[in-house]
Amino acid sequence: MQYPKPVMKKTELEKMGFTEYWLLQAYNTRGQRFAWKQNISNPHSPILFDTEEFEKWRIKQIKMQVG
Repeated sequence: MQYPKPVMKKTELEKMGFTEYWLLQAYNTRGQRFAWKQNISNPHSPILFDTEEFEKWRIKQIKMQVG
């Protein structure tokens, strides 16, 4: 999948069709290194995603579900 930018906000990815639930699940995955808060001291700070690393994780998740 192609992403328009190398780093995107969660809301931008939602506009591309990803669900908020799934993106938050990805963000909260233990050990992930592709999503972070822009400002960790602000609880309302946007979540940013490194789209290249996120795509690798996404493909891995699909492969695990398919078996």
